Amino acid sequence: MRKKKFEVKDGETIDQCLERMKNEGYQPMRRIEKPLFEERTDRSTKEYVPIRQQIIFEGILTENEQCE
Repeated sequence: MRKKKFEVKDGETIDQCLERMKNEGYQPMRRIEKPLFEERTDRSTKEYVPIRQQIIFEGILTENEQCE
């Protein structure tokens, strides 16, 4: 697989995620950020409240790994 997505896990820093990518032979090519919402109901109204930001890196195999 030439491309792979890596999500920054709970309790993991961005640097740790990037190091994990590097250890698997991938380099970051794109960063994607998505807000995650939670639905809260207050009597008759529904409200969507952001709870955290999901960060995903799209990685591509480094040249050394592609040759193998």
